[in-house]
Amino acid sequence: MMIRYLMVGLIAVAGPIYALQAPPFAGLLPTELARPLLAQDPRVAAARAGLAVARQESNILEMSPYEWTAKAFGQRRSIDTGAQYREWNVGVERAIRLPGKGAADRSMGKATIEESEARYGEAMHESAKDLMSLWIDWLASERGRELAAANLQAVQDNMMAVDKRSRAGDASRLDVNLASAELAEQKRQNNDAQTQAVAAWARIAARFPGIQPLRIALPSPLLIAEDVYPWRERIMAESDVLKLAQTRLRIAQAQAEHARASRFADPTLGVYSTSEVGGRERLMGVSISIPLAGGLRDSRSAKALAAVEVARQTVELTQRELETEIATAFVTARGLYESLQMANEGARAMQENAKLVQRAYALGEGDLQSLLLARRQATAAENSALQAQVGALKAFYGLLTDAHFIWDLEHD
Repeated sequence: MMIRYLMVGLIAVAGPIYALQAPPFAGLLPTELARPLLAQDPRVAAARAGLAVARQESNILEMSPYEWTAKAFGQRRSIDTGAQYREWNVGVERAIRLPGKGAADRSMGKATIEESEARYGEAMHESAKDLMSLWIDWLASERGRELAAANLQAVQDNMMAVDKRSRAGDASRLDVNLASAELAEQKRQNNDAQTQAVAAWARIAARFPGIQPLRIALPSPLLIAEDVYPWRERIMAESDVLKLAQTRLRIAQAQAEHARASRFADPTLGVYSTSEVGGRERLMGVSISIPLAGGLRDSRSAKALAAVEVARQTVELTQRELETEIATAFVTARGLYESLQMANEGARAMQENAKLVQRAYALGEGDLQSLLLARRQATAAENSALQAQVGALKAFYGLLTDAHFIWDLEHD
């Protein structure tokens, strides 16, 4: 037994040592630039306004829903002798919230604020994912534009080599036409790449007004460790979606407590003063009224208890769905990283092959068809590697975003 306690203590102490640490990353907007963009996003601004609403709702629940009611009435009394007397009655009364209901309302108010805070955190998270994705798309389009320009230069060099061989009588008119057609196609691709870069910036600038372009090279993702457990624990702890489901459960529990306490109606207490027979008789008294509860209150309590079970199962479902998403994202990030390494290896080989074929053609040792094919293969391999890099980056940064490692999301 002592050994068991010792092991539990060692695990508790060692736990923080193995807590997931933020991996190094580059290529994203600096935090000091990203935070203002996220703060002014309409989704985040709406959630921030919702937080103010929740605080007011909590204040309302903190206070009693009942108010003082003043009552007054007068009458004239006539008797058989012909005498008439003025009479009146004044008083105040108020319903009293029973202690159990007040505690439930306060719990509900606290959970309402926590729910709104979770909504705000999720709004920041979703906006951060949008900003990250659009930023990577723009960096990738800029990289694509650079690759297209480099490929255009290579095709222009090929055209010069074909012209040189044509003037020397070593290339046919057909070769010149093929090289010209290839050059025209590469010019089109270069124009498309420039258009895509402009469009990518237009998208991010429209989505996040005020953003400024930073000349940052498209980064490469890192290979994450094989153990998914630290990532799952971190993301589960930071997940605002899970927090939202949990706060809704607490709200449902508080509502059930209120409904249970409401099976006993709140009493109404009052004091009054009465003058009768022209003031000859004065009365002072207190009043109490209690509604007699019926089956309706029991039905409402049973309904609230059923709603608690619905909320509890929703939490369980949310947790399972989140665990599934984490496992999928983790495997995807590792798989796309491996795919990127393969794509880069293939692109390097194709680029080296294109250089060798171009050198051979310039020396009169190769044919134009081989040259054009090698260049097309190199271009396709580079574009494929770029797309693989974008996919791997988004998967890698997606994990970082879900874990709230970037842009101080862990503080929201």
